[in-house]
Amino acid sequence: MSGTTTAAALRRRAAGAGANRWVVLVVLCVSLLLVAVDATVLHVAVPAVTEDLKPGGIELLWIVDVYPLVCASLLILFGTLGDRVGRRRVLLLGYALFGVASGLAALADNAQVLIVARALLGVGGAMIMPATLSILRQVFPDRRERALAIGIWSAVAAVGAAVGPLLGGFLLEHFWWGSVFLVNIPLMLVSLPVGRLLLPESKGDGEGPWDVVGALMAAIGLFGVVLGVKRLGGGESVGSLLTVLPLVVGAALLVAFVRRQRRRTHPLVDLGMFARPAFSTAVGCIVLAMLALVGLELIAAQYLQLVLGLSPLETGLRLVPLTFAAMAAGLAGARMLRRFGPRRMVCFGFCLTAFAVVLLTALGRTDDCALMLTGFVLLGFGLETTLFGAYESMLSEAPQDQAGGAAAIGETSYQLGAGIGIALLGTVMNAAYAPGLSGVPGVPESASTAAGHSLGEAYEVAAQLGGVAGVALRHAARDAFVHGLHVTLLVSAGLLLLGAVMALRLPRVMQCEGEGTGAVEVPAPRDAAESRVSV
Repeated sequence: MSGTTTAAALRRRAAGAGANRWVVLVVLCVSLLLVAVDATVLHVAVPAVTEDLKPGGIELLWIVDVYPLVCASLLILFGTLGDRVGRRRVLLLGYALFGVASGLAALADNAQVLIVARALLGVGGAMIMPATLSILRQVFPDRRERALAIGIWSAVAAVGAAVGPLLGGFLLEHFWWGSVFLVNIPLMLVSLPVGRLLLPESKGDGEGPWDVVGALMAAIGLFGVVLGVKRLGGGESVGSLLTVLPLVVGAALLVAFVRRQRRRTHPLVDLGMFARPAFSTAVGCIVLAMLALVGLELIAAQYLQLVLGLSPLETGLRLVPLTFAAMAAGLAGARMLRRFGPRRMVCFGFCLTAFAVVLLTALGRTDDCALMLTGFVLLGFGLETTLFGAYESMLSEAPQDQAGGAAAIGETSYQLGAGIGIALLGTVMNAAYAPGLSGVPGVPESASTAAGHSLGEAYEVAAQLGGVAGVALRHAARDAFVHGLHVTLLVSAGLLLLGAVMALRLPRVMQCEGEGTGAVEVPAPRDAAESRVSV
């Protein structure tokens, strides 16, 4: 038996003590599925929540946004806490909190209670998400197997994002809106004992005190930045105090956090990881991929519903091929990574996604189902290929004792990229859309200005005007939106090609642990001391 094969077998035996690692992967994927579904399941329930609880405009905004806002803000805090006190412990606490918050949200009788419940769900999600990746890093020390595990993990994430709206729509047809939260409770009741029984405990080296002040600085700083970015993405003015203040304060706190970590002997997050080209490039690729594409999801949904006139269910079904393509890429990712290496795989994913985005610029005012199907399949496969390669490279490059912090950095990059993408592409869309509504015959300037805010508002204004002017405004708005869609797609393609260039800094080949060396690290099961084995 070769030294590499022996080393891999020893690592698997040490990491898998007490639990079958593939069963552990199933438990982790169920955890991720719950968090991913909960991020999108409420979207279709908003009208029912509005009718029942009668929230104000600001309250409704917080009901929708507080979950991802809180979750993104606390990822680093709980990721590094898991490295310190135990990743399984944090994950199980996240399960418990997620279940309690789900019950509170389902039974909420006013908007304030629902906002608090959604915030608690965000806290639970922030405890669960980095823990799943860091435990995965622990139980799959062999990079070949870990690549396959990450592929399955990422495929489950794609399923969760798509299942959320469909599950929500099904439940709303048969039950009240609280049922979209209530389904979490039985799954949590099963996950808690199963996770306690099967998941191995792991933690970092534990040297030095945990930096509580630094953790709070990171959490508050990220909260401010994400809040400001979300307000920009929602169409708020750049000069608005409620937009600028969170951005400035958040950015200042994050700068102070970085300086604090560089000065500390035992930092909360080892910023030295960013000095490694593979790690920093992978993080940058995650941000760029999400920045280029997440905003397109919202624009695509508007195009399908407002331009083509599809129902919400029909819109969800049109996006299903994208999800299946992403699942296929996740499952094939490990083999692709071994054959092509991180550099070519991520670069190919970016280029394929850019090609799909450019292909979709052929969409117009009429429904071209074949073109849309082709574009969405290529888009899903290319995006998942990119994210798989980037996540796998980032996680493999991070030291094992920093797995929680590395996973939190990856998830935070994902969330920030998504938020910035919505703001940036939303701005591009508005800049290309609004000029097309000026000078429409028979339409007053005030009506044109109001219609320039969004296609939905344009339709409302057109209905109020009625007659020839209303029809003219409706047609002009639809044409302007399609033009804006084309411009936004081209900007996204440019960002994706920039990502392809960035990916050239990734390693050319997939270097597995133990290859080319005479000794490998063997992670000890649970709390046993580490040993070093020569082969």
